[in-house]
Amino acid sequence: VQLQASGGGLVQAGGSLRLSCAASGRTFSRYYMGWFRRAPGKERQFVAAIIWSDTTTYYADSVKGRFTISRGYADNTVYLQMNSLKPEDTAVYYCAAKDSERLTYDYWGQGTQVTVSS
Repeated sequence: VQLQASGGGLVQAGGSLRLSCAASGRTFSRYYMGWFRRAPGKERQFVAAIIWSDTTTYYADSVKGRFTISRGYADNTVYLQMNSLKPEDTAVYYCAAKDSERLTYDYWGQGTQVTVSS
Protein backbone atom coordinates (compact mmCIF):
# COMPACT_ATOMS: atom_id res chain seq x y z
CA VAL A 1 0.00 0.00 0.00
CA GLN A 2 1.29 3.43 -0.96
CA LEU A 3 -0.16 6.66 0.39
CA GLN A 4 0.70 10.08 -1.00
CA ALA A 5 -0.51 13.10 0.95
CA SER A 6 -0.69 16.59 -0.51
CA GLY A 7 -2.44 19.91 -0.11
CA GLY A 8 -0.74 21.41 2.92
CA GLY A 9 0.36 25.02 3.09
CA LEU A 10 0.27 28.29 4.95
CA VAL A 11 -3.09 29.84 5.73
CA GLN A 12 -4.41 32.54 8.05
CA ALA A 13 -6.58 31.69 11.01
CA GLY A 14 -10.17 31.22 9.89
CA GLY A 15 -9.10 30.01 6.48
CA SER A 16 -9.50 26.65 4.77
CA LEU A 17 -7.35 23.96 3.22
CA ARG A 18 -8.12 20.62 1.63
CA LEU A 19 -5.71 17.76 2.03
CA SER A 20 -5.67 14.81 -0.35
CA CYS A 21 -4.34 11.31 0.10
CA ALA A 22 -3.88 9.20 -3.00
CA ALA A 23 -3.89 5.51 -2.14
CA SER A 24 -2.68 2.64 -4.30
CA GLY A 25 -1.53 -0.93 -4.06
CA ARG A 26 -4.69 -2.84 -3.25
CA THR A 27 -8.44 -2.76 -3.03
CA PHE A 28 -9.49 -0.69 -0.05
CA SER A 29 -13.04 -1.91 0.44
CA ARG A 30 -12.19 -3.38 3.87
CA TYR A 31 -10.03 -0.51 4.98
CA TYR A 32 -10.19 2.38 7.37
CA MET A 33 -8.49 5.50 6.03
CA GLY A 34 -7.39 8.04 8.58
CA TRP A 35 -5.73 11.40 9.07
CA PHE A 36 -3.36 12.06 11.94
CA ARG A 37 -1.24 15.04 12.85
CA ARG A 38 1.89 15.79 14.84
CA ALA A 39 2.53 19.28 16.14
CA PRO A 40 6.04 20.36 17.17
CA GLY A 41 6.94 18.86 20.53
CA LYS A 42 3.71 16.86 20.76
CA GLU A 43 2.68 13.30 20.19
CA ARG A 44 0.87 12.17 17.10
CA GLN A 45 -2.86 12.80 17.35
CA PHE A 46 -5.84 11.22 15.65
CA VAL A 47 -7.81 13.68 13.52
CA ALA A 48 -10.40 11.79 11.48
CA ALA A 49 -11.13 8.46 9.84
CA ILE A 50 -13.50 7.01 7.29
CA ILE A 51 -14.57 3.44 6.61
CA TRP A 52 -14.00 2.97 2.91
CA SER A 53 -16.92 0.63 2.30
CA ASP A 54 -19.76 2.56 3.94
CA THR A 55 -18.22 6.04 4.49
CA THR A 56 -18.87 6.03 8.23
CA THR A 57 -16.74 8.81 9.69
CA TYR A 58 -15.03 9.52 13.00
CA TYR A 59 -13.56 12.76 14.29
CA ALA A 60 -11.47 14.01 17.15
CA ASP A 61 -13.43 16.38 19.35
CA SER A 62 -10.98 19.17 18.57
CA VAL A 63 -11.90 19.19 14.88
CA LYS A 64 -15.54 18.12 14.94
CA GLY A 65 -17.70 20.59 13.06
CA ARG A 66 -14.70 22.16 11.30
CA PHE A 67 -13.08 19.28 9.42
CA THR A 68 -14.73 16.83 7.02
CA ILE A 69 -13.22 13.58 5.81
CA SER A 70 -14.50 12.06 2.59
CA ARG A 71 -13.49 9.69 -0.17
CA GLY A 72 -13.51 9.92 -3.90
CA TYR A 73 -15.50 7.38 -5.89
CA ALA A 74 -13.69 7.63 -9.19
CA ASP A 75 -10.28 7.11 -7.63
CA ASN A 76 -8.68 5.88 -4.42
CA THR A 77 -8.39 9.29 -2.82
CA VAL A 78 -9.30 10.42 0.67
CA TYR A 79 -9.83 14.09 1.41
CA LEU A 80 -9.71 16.19 4.55
CA GLN A 81 -11.52 19.49 4.18
CA MET A 82 -10.37 21.80 6.94
CA ASN A 83 -12.38 24.95 7.63
CA SER A 84 -12.16 27.60 10.33
CA LEU A 85 -8.53 26.74 10.87
CA LYS A 86 -6.86 27.75 14.11
CA PRO A 87 -3.18 28.24 14.96
CA GLU A 88 -3.37 25.12 17.12
CA ASP A 89 -4.14 23.10 13.97
CA THR A 90 -0.56 23.73 12.84
CA ALA A 91 1.10 20.34 12.39
CA VAL A 92 2.38 17.82 9.91
CA TYR A 93 -0.65 15.86 8.70
CA TYR A 94 -0.33 12.21 7.78
CA CYS A 95 -2.75 9.93 6.04
CA ALA A 96 -2.86 6.31 7.11
CA ALA A 97 -4.63 3.07 6.29
CA LYS A 98 -5.50 -0.14 8.07
CA ASP A 99 -7.47 -3.27 7.41
CA SER A 100 -10.75 -3.24 9.32
CA GLU A 101 -9.64 -6.25 11.37
CA ARG A 102 -6.43 -4.58 12.51
CA LEU A 103 -6.19 -2.50 15.67
CA THR A 104 -3.43 -0.24 14.44
CA TYR A 105 -2.74 1.67 11.26
CA ASP A 106 -0.14 -0.20 9.26
CA TYR A 107 0.42 2.09 6.30
CA TRP A 108 1.46 5.73 6.43
CA GLY A 109 1.99 8.50 3.94
CA GLN A 110 4.89 10.95 4.06
CA GLY A 111 3.08 13.87 5.68
CA THR A 112 2.18 17.35 4.55
CA GLN A 113 2.80 20.53 6.55
CA VAL A 114 -0.12 22.72 7.56
CA THR A 115 0.72 26.07 9.13
CA VAL A 116 -1.99 28.39 10.43
CA SER A 117 -0.91 31.92 11.24
CA SER A 118 -2.73 34.08 13.77
